[in-house]
Amino acid sequence: MECLSNQELKALQLVRLQNLIERLQAKVPFYHDLFAKAKFSPTQIKSLDDLQRCHLTTKSDLRNHYPFGLFAEPLKNVARLHASSGTKGKPTVVGYTVNDIANWAEVCARSLMCAGAQPGDILQNSYGYGLFTGGLGLHYGAEKLGATVVPASSGRTQNQILLLQDFGARILCATPSYALNVGYAIEEMGLDPRTFKLEIGVLGAEPWTEELREQIENKLGIRALDIYGLSEILGPGVSMECWQGAHEGAGLHVWEDQFLVEVIDAKTGKCLADGEEGELVFTSLVREAIPLLRYRTGDISRLTRTPCSCGRTVVRMARVRARIDDMLIIRGVNLFPTEVEQILLQVNGLAPHYQLIIERDKALDTMHVEVELHETCTELWGEFDAGHPEVVSLTAKVEHVLKETTGVHAKVRLMKPRSLPRSEGKAVRVIDKRNRAKDHDHNPIAARLRTKELEIGNPKS
Repeated sequence: MECLSNQELKALQLVRLQNLIERLQAKVPFYHDLFAKAKFSPTQIKSLDDLQRCHLTTKSDLRNHYPFGLFAEPLKNVARLHASSGTKGKPTVVGYTVNDIANWAEVCARSLMCAGAQPGDILQNSYGYGLFTGGLGLHYGAEKLGATVVPASSGRTQNQILLLQDFGARILCATPSYALNVGYAIEEMGLDPRTFKLEIGVLGAEPWTEELREQIENKLGIRALDIYGLSEILGPGVSMECWQGAHEGAGLHVWEDQFLVEVIDAKTGKCLADGEEGELVFTSLVREAIPLLRYRTGDISRLTRTPCSCGRTVVRMARVRARIDDMLIIRGVNLFPTEVEQILLQVNGLAPHYQLIIERDKALDTMHVEVELHETCTELWGEFDAGHPEVVSLTAKVEHVLKETTGVHAKVRLMKPRSLPRSEGKAVRVIDKRNRAKDHDHNPIAARLRTKELEIGNPKS
């Protein structure tokens, strides 16, 4: 499946696409009504290009049909449920049949082998287990591959390091920000990462930059590779960087027998040619419980079909540069957090630990950047002092670089080392104080919990 000819792959995709659209029309009222309104029939799908005539599905469609309105199978056939955190509105709920779980394990096993994993390897899985799909997806994939899994989950960093030492994992699965946290903790404990057996990091679930990859590889002495996925389409394992091509900028291999991928102009919805950057759109070809047609991911990337040195023939996507819904608009300037990260990590004297705080002063939005000094600075300059001439000078330099590069005037505050919270899962890079109340009001689970907290007289629990 990873090395099919273009002709074989397209023939397989077309059959699966035709079957998918027939199922959606028959089993999902949402799609049945859309097809009827558009006077569209599944029999009109004669080639893969006909997919572009179909409706784009959005996260709002899932939220509007919360919790099970887009399911194509009754709950008695659903073996598992996962859901998003709902931090930006209603949670999105997804289901898996037994076959879905088997297919998920298959693509995760492919992804791990693509990263250089082998049967018999020890893999420490530091993704969170629970409603988040990261932990369980890679767990099943590693077992299918024949690896030994250490289900560490996230958090308890010193215990994670003890497990890495004692069990000798060769592969670490985690978010990039947590992998970096582990690297710094190893250093703080006075340990040498070269004495560990760790060689590979399979890292994902958040956008990250090449600069952060370099930091992680230096701290842990590993090759850090990007894995991509989203629960709405399946979970982690939709695509994966290969061991051979990662540092050549080859991109992530998309498992096209299970997923049809497009890139569109986010404003017009028009399909873009290979090499053009836009929003990723996925169609889940074989998923049973909640198959989605042309799902808008909100992730910004581009596609390439040039040959990869690893020999796989499937299309590749560039590493996600940013998420559309993460874009900040500061006084008319569009800005992604990853752009700020890239700038900060190029400034000598700064550590890769930062937060952006967005506030509204009357009618104008302001951005504050809190970033830690690297420990070598405090060792050189002595005890941290915000008024130290070197701190003042470096602060002004960072503010100037941010303004010159992004066009945004940000107020920068340098912090002493280890003063910002460390990630135990997805890093919280942006604290947006403008929308907190509004976001929680749209989250039914948060609202219900808030009601219960008031009932028991402990609103801060």
